[in-house]
Amino acid sequence: MDREKLLSKAQQVYEYMVTAPESDWQRNMYNWDWKPGVGLIAAVKYGEAIGGSEAVRDYLWRWMRDNRHKAAAQRVINSTAPFAALTEMLRSEPFAAAEWMPLVREHGEWLMHEAPRTKEGGFEHTVTEGVDFPEQLWADTLVVGALFLARLASLTGDKAMAQEAVKQVVVHLQILQDEATGVLFHGFDGLHRSHMSAARWGRANAWVAFGVPEIIAEVKHLADIPPEVGERYTALVQGLVRLQTANGMWHTVMDRPDFYLETSATAGIAYGFAVALRSGLIADAGLQAELREAVRKAADAVMIHVDVYGAVHGVSGGTPVMPTVEAYNEVKITPTPYGQALALLLISELLQQQ
Repeated sequence: MDREKLLSKAQQVYEYMVTAPESDWQRNMYNWDWKPGVGLIAAVKYGEAIGGSEAVRDYLWRWMRDNRHKAAAQRVINSTAPFAALTEMLRSEPFAAAEWMPLVREHGEWLMHEAPRTKEGGFEHTVTEGVDFPEQLWADTLVVGALFLARLASLTGDKAMAQEAVKQVVVHLQILQDEATGVLFHGFDGLHRSHMSAARWGRANAWVAFGVPEIIAEVKHLADIPPEVGERYTALVQGLVRLQTANGMWHTVMDRPDFYLETSATAGIAYGFAVALRSGLIADAGLQAELREAVRKAADAVMIHVDVYGAVHGVSGGTPVMPTVEAYNEVKITPTPYGQALALLLISELLQQQ
């Protein structure tokens, strides 16, 4: 894909995300929560992909300073996501550690020792909205929670944190993977021992598709990676390739071709494939070729869904585990920070590869 086109699209997607007015509830980037957090993770990568940008750097540090007072207001899994961006910022600018590392370490210690866990040891999905999901494991948690732990372990050399990040990968794959298809269910209810609506939801698979290779790349020098991780991840991507449509996209519930096609899932899954290829997580040459073609088709489809202002269209709104599979097809479609972010991650990865 033409580099100039990629650069232009990346800038448009980034600008649309960071200029969202605070009054726009769907696009609001001003909470210390998962939606802005995923946006910040993508902004960090975008800055790196274009070779460093003073404007992006200034935005990120300004966001951290302006919103720092919100960080400890509610200590939950979903409020962990901005820390994953902050940790990456400290990696490239270690002189800021004196000001920021105490806050980062405090949240890391909370994750290690106090964050609620399911019986299987996975992080229980806790949210800022004050709603409880006891004993529930959601695919989203791998990125909004465990990615930060892996990055902090990598930054500090903490082997216990690294091992915990690996444990979260193993637990999420074991509990959420559908053995018949290889893809993942959205969530698991440990109290009732069920996958609830048992939806093979696209964006849930996107979180794990890129969360696993990102986490493993961060900690593989600090912790043992069980062979099961590679085996299960390979089964996941094989299942995802089978469910990709001819136009390069995935449906919001991937095994329901009568449901709408969804852009954030498409971008996130393709980004995951690209990271897995770059990091060497996929060993089979034939599967590598399939994934490269899947990334190409998905990237073309995602670019079509970015308008001239940089808004990423075809993105489903915030989605809890829905009561039925059919309910996923009724989720409102709207531009969101994470929709912008997943598209920006994919485009930035393509820029870095070039």
